[in-house]
Parts: sequence; structure tokens; C-alpha cells
Amino acid sequence: MRAQSSGDGLDVRAIAGSHVVLLAMDADKATRTGLLGFAIKRTDDTESQSYWLRGQKVFQDVVPQPISGQTYSCLEHPFQSFLWGDYSAKPGRTYSFIIRPVYGTPKNLSYGKDLEIRITTEDEDVGSHAVYFNRGAIASRAFADKFGNQPPKDANDPQDPTTKWLSRGLLEAALGFIDGTLPGETLRVAAYEFSYAPILNALADAHKRGVDLAIVYEAGDETRKGKREPTQATEANAKAIKAARLPKKILRTRTRRNDIPHNKFMVRLSDDPSRVAVWTGSVNFTPSGFLGQSNVGHIVRDAAIAATYLNYWKQLADDAEWNALRAWTDTETPAPDGPPPMGSVTPLFSPRPNDRLLDWYAQRIAEAKQTVMFTAAFGVNATLAKVFAKDAAFLRYILLEKPLKGDAETLLSTDRDLQIANGAALGKLALRAKIPGWQLDKWFLDEGHYRYEGNVFYIHTKILLIDPLSDDPLVISGSANFSKNSLVNNDENMLLIRGDTRVADIYMTEFDRIFRHFYFRNIANKLALEGKEGQEPIFLDPTAAWVEPNFGPTRMKSKRRKLFFPTSPN
Repeated sequence: MRAQSSGDGLDVRAIAGSHVVLLAMDADKATRTGLLGFAIKRTDDTESQSYWLRGQKVFQDVVPQPISGQTYSCLEHPFQSFLWGDYSAKPGRTYSFIIRPVYGTPKNLSYGKDLEIRITTEDEDVGSHAVYFNRGAIASRAFADKFGNQPPKDANDPQDPTTKWLSRGLLEAALGFIDGTLPGETLRVAAYEFSYAPILNALADAHKRGVDLAIVYEAGDETRKGKREPTQATEANAKAIKAARLPKKILRTRTRRNDIPHNKFMVRLSDDPSRVAVWTGSVNFTPSGFLGQSNVGHIVRDAAIAATYLNYWKQLADDAEWNALRAWTDTETPAPDGPPPMGSVTPLFSPRPNDRLLDWYAQRIAEAKQTVMFTAAFGVNATLAKVFAKDAAFLRYILLEKPLKGDAETLLSTDRDLQIANGAALGKLALRAKIPGWQLDKWFLDEGHYRYEGNVFYIHTKILLIDPLSDDPLVISGSANFSKNSLVNNDENMLLIRGDTRVADIYMTEFDRIFRHFYFRNIANKLALEGKEGQEPIFLDPTAAWVEPNFGPTRMKSKRRKLFFPTSPN
């Protein structure tokens, strides 16, 4: 949902996803003269809560030695940003926010006129789309405060408080999709990593109650040290399937793939058209998929989309040889010639005969008018890196698992309008050395939670958002990593969703939640490695000098403000 409120030289625009509300501010010259920041009051009528928000940054003159983890009222220590995010919102609720400009000096504050804005967060499941994001490692500070940074006592128990908190509805939604399939209905599953007991147990129960169930899963080999051996996923899958006692007659092994059968989708079929649906997204059926990495589950209720996925599933279940499957996917889901039709949902499958879709993705990036938001777990493909390297008049964002390397780093590391963050900024995978006097350790935790096996710890979504704040957004999401290998060698699926602002708002606000968490840590890490570490992350500016970067035409923060106020004269 989107809302806007204006008054006395201040404009506020709110964008609400399901769990996030973004407040963007714009101010005329008179209003921002002498401005020390904004105090924000949040009211939740559902829970009868109304309070001024709190933060960790303070005025040094007032609090010379802030205590790690302690928060302070924004009425005394205002937020010095023209973009603020509420990451604790709940779906389907109406919130009101009062934004109060703060002036004066740190020890003698005065206040401008209040501006109120009301907005309702999106329900995760409405109409033809349901979208669920877990918390992921991004919530590490809250995780430590709430659970002492300890893993769930039983990650296989969906009711375990830690499991529920980390999942934030993602696991519940997947289980609900399975448990909600009725006797006599059909459920088809395609899985790569297939080892999470709650999912397998739910499928076993579905079969027992009369659901027509069949599962195709990774059971192939790979060459290791010159020998053909089962993949790690194959071994883990076999062990979990045995433990769940899934009957052999419902299982279909996927072995004749070229690289990895990377799908994670389910198709429900029913005589009732309203119950036909597809579950897809980035989340593998593993504990880390639901509780550790950042992931998304996406349900589409559309009979034509479900039929297309079912036909693809049949190819996988027949263990189609990958060259034959390439020809099939290219015929059934050809690469678009241009932008998908307005209001459409378009599925695309892999493996494909070539990587021409990378050129199509690059063209969409090149045609963006307001912004691009992109996640890449394994780096930025050369085709996409070249188009990102071209100068644009607006900000674009790339969120990675690990820092850029090689040619991509050379191409993309110098454009200030291209904002880049990586999840490994301050976790166990951090590149920083142990720097004497490193102060940020007392502010930030090791952010991998409890999982340190595998390849991906932080950023596992596969998302490309083109102009998500516009009235004509394009959301691209699924299992594929926007790479040549994902297109040519892997089994993959993607959705192209054009013109759905509700879906775009959910994806964009979650992208912001993840990106801003790691972007600040990247900057702090960079300063420390350059020997420039100081107290900047802790203290507020006691003057209005912090405002200027938000309005200088060439400044990053000013361009960020313009994303939300493209017609602003300021």
C-alpha cells in the first residue's frame, strides 16, 4: 500500500509491505533550515499501542558514552534521515505515524508542527499472490536480544518459539500449502535440497489422508576427486526421505540433469479452480532455507500458470535428459521479445539452449526509469555487470552474498549511483582483519546465527525489481541466480510479474530491510580497513549539516529521496 501526506513544508510518503513500512520525507528550504532530525510516533490501534520510537544514535553532548544495546527516545535524539523503516510491522494492520521536525540545539530542543500519515500493511496472502519472507540473518541484533543468539531447541518443531520467530511465517505458509491440500486433490513437488523434517512429514501426512502426491527430487551424482559419487544434497535427501518414511511409489528421482535440479516448487491441482495454486520462490526445503538465509516463498493462484508448471514437472519426473529438456523449455516458455504484457504473470523454465535471457534481463535493467534492485548470491554475471556499469541518472542497488571480485569489481565499484552491499560484511565470512581497537564488535554480532555449513549464509533470494515504486513495476523472482549456468545447465523456474504494485511493495520493502542492514556494515567495515574508524556510527550531528547531502543534486542521499519524490522541486 502507498500513502502520502503533506503540510507546512513537509511531505511524507509511506510504502507498506507486509512486515515493513517505509517513511520517506521531503522538506522545503524553510522547513529544513536548522533541522536536527525527525521524531516519529507510531500508533497501532490493533494492540492499543502508541509511543515515540527509540534509536541507538545519540547527541554526544547529551550522552557522551552510550551503552551498547541501549535505546534512546527520538524526542531527545531524533532520527537524522529522510528515509526511515519500521521493520516490526505486522501484516494487514493500520498504523499511524506522527512525524515531528526537531530544531534547536542538543541540550535545548524545539519542535515544528506534526504531520500525521496512516497506512495499512499488506496481507501476505490476498487474491492471486501470496508472498512470504523469513527474517533471515538480517534480524541478528533482535535475535540476540530475544534468544541470546542461541539456535532453536528443536528446529524440526514448527512451534518452537525460535523457529517460529526466524521463519516469520515462511515455514507456516509452506506447511499450510501442503496441509491445506484436500484428499482427492493433486500435489506435485520438485525439490533440490529436500531434508527438512517438518516439510517431509507434512507431505507424508498428505499422502496418508488421500492426496494424490508425487515428488521429484535430486538423486544424482557428481564427480569428486575423479570419482562419481552422490552429491551432498542426494545423500541428505535420501536420509531425510527414509526418516520420514515416504513411500517409494510417490518418489521420482532426478538424475539425468547436467548440473543441479535447483527447483523448489509445488503445484496443487483441484476440481475447484479457486484452489489451484503454485508454490515457488528461493527457499530450499532445509532448516537453513527457512530459518537462516534470507528467502522468499511465493504462491500464485492461476490455473494457466499451474498447468504450465505441471507440464514442466512431468518432464522432470520423467527424468528428461537435459538436452531434450532444453528444447522443451525453450518451446514452452520462450524468452520474451520485449517487456511482458501489463498485468501479466509469465513463467520461465531452465535448462535452456542458450543464455539469451541474460540479454533480456540486461535490457530491462537498461530501460529502467527510476531504480533497479537486484540480489545475487553468487556474484554478478558479466552481461548484467556491463549494463549496471553504464551511468544512470538514478540510484540502483545490488545485494550480494559476498563482495565482488575480478572484472565485476572493476566495472561496478566506482559508480556512486550504484549502491552495493554484501551479506558477509560482519559475519564469520568477513574479509576484515582483526583490527586493534575495532569498536563495532560491541555493536554488531556475528550475523550467521547458528549455521556455518554450505555455500550461502545470508542472501539466497533471486530477485530483480525494475522501477518497483512506479505504477508499472516489474518483479522477477524464483529459483535461478541470474547466471549462465542457471539458464543453460540447471533445472530452474522464474516468474515475471508486471504491473502488480502490491507484490512490488512487498518485495521492495523487504529488499530495503535486507540491503540497509548490510550496507551500513559494509561502510563501517571499509572505513576500519582503511584505518578511518571512529565514532561516526554512534553519534548524531549536533547541527543541521547532516541535511545537506539529502538535497545536493549529485549526492547519493538526495537521489534516494528522489526515488520517493520524483517530481519534488527540492
